[in-house]
Amino acid sequence: MCGIVGVVNFKNAVSILIDGLKRLEYRGYDSAGIAVVDSQQDIAVEKVAGKVRELEKKVFSWQPQATLGIAHTRWATHGEPSHKNAHPHISGNGKIAVVHNGIIENYTSLKKLLITRGHQIKTDTDTEIIAHLIEEFYEDDIFKAVQVTLQELEGTYGLAVICSDEPDKIVVARLGSPLVIGKANHGMLIASDAVALARHTNQVVFLEDKEIAKVSADEFYIETIEKTMVTPKLQIIDTDIQRIEKGGFDHFMLKEIMEQPQVIRDAVRGRLDWENGTARLDGLDIHREDLRRVEKIIILGCGTSYYAGLIGEYIIEQLANIPVEVEYGSEFRYRNPVIGKNTVAFAISQSGETIDTLAAMREAKRKGATVLGICNVVGSTIARESEGGVYIHAGPEIGVASTKAFSAQVAVLNLIGLLLGRMKNISVDQGRIYAEAIQKIPDQITQILQHTSEIQKIAKKYSQRLN
Repeated sequence: MCGIVGVVNFKNAVSILIDGLKRLEYRGYDSAGIAVVDSQQDIAVEKVAGKVRELEKKVFSWQPQATLGIAHTRWATHGEPSHKNAHPHISGNGKIAVVHNGIIENYTSLKKLLITRGHQIKTDTDTEIIAHLIEEFYEDDIFKAVQVTLQELEGTYGLAVICSDEPDKIVVARLGSPLVIGKANHGMLIASDAVALARHTNQVVFLEDKEIAKVSADEFYIETIEKTMVTPKLQIIDTDIQRIEKGGFDHFMLKEIMEQPQVIRDAVRGRLDWENGTARLDGLDIHREDLRRVEKIIILGCGTSYYAGLIGEYIIEQLANIPVEVEYGSEFRYRNPVIGKNTVAFAISQSGETIDTLAAMREAKRKGATVLGICNVVGSTIARESEGGVYIHAGPEIGVASTKAFSAQVAVLNLIGLLLGRMKNISVDQGRIYAEAIQKIPDQITQILQHTSEIQKIAKKYSQRLN
């Protein structure tokens, strides 16, 4: 659950990088670090095995003057959590800095190769290998050096690279780990999650897999790894800053629990067709005939989304009389699933970037299923690659344990169940009764949340119970 932030052409680059890391803390991490090109056009690095606040203390006593930099929060994969293994990692000549999300599967063989060529590897991480490889291929063009390096890597990456010889740009690349570019009025930003950019811009481009971008002060250029130019379109995202602040609550999880009634109202608003006793889901309209013919539904998810899918299984089978299978994305992707001609697969993911769910969705699509998404994040990979779908409109979910996104997923699955039920199995009067029940849910949750003291007593009583 690592996080990446980068800025180009911001006078207060260090403070913006630290603020971005704070907004990614919810993802979990064990160390943090920052690298900037300073006023002497050298790469200055600071990192800690610990919290972002500890990094903040270090960099603000150090106060480097910089307008460009990258930063990272790390959740250890290769190498123990330590100062040495924290990102950013530096090339042997000290001129290139790299932050990386993902896993490089062939790093051991690459490490041996680099050592034979005289490189001194100082950490236990796979990421340091990337910095040394870029140095090996660098010939006055950091973009080309990264592009060549990517050809050597096997595994997954979300990557950001800076070079002191080219102090006006960041190079980023993606394969299996999300990256987004943001265009602000006075500079450019990059991040692994748009939440980190929300204070500064709502204009973004989401990198696709196997794409590499050169990001400078007021523009960006994107190619594929195979050197085909890409012409992306800026997207406008919802960046209501209040939705990513705690708003007086002690922590984000409590805030998001209390937001559930409004979130479900937002998920349902405008989607109930009272006259016909059904649901109106515009994202599924182009597949209405596929839904009429559907003989089997597969729901794909991981973690909390998987459990939302289990509830969806009950709802859809009861209302529509269609057989439903709920599959863990991480298991489905490694099987040889039997998918008939009239099979519809729903991929559920809050972020829209869950790599196992995404891989499972792609496998279902290869096998001939109509693939639809149920996502929260507009413009996410699952939203882009699915053939249609439904947004849950839960807003940013910062708490690690899902609350409001889970409730919104279940609300949307109720709408899908109602839509399919009216196509297949239930009368208009039954549909109206069900629609009315859905409409009442937010107020019913509000009534429950008014009993917080009783809920706290129950939670305290059972919190230490194992069963």
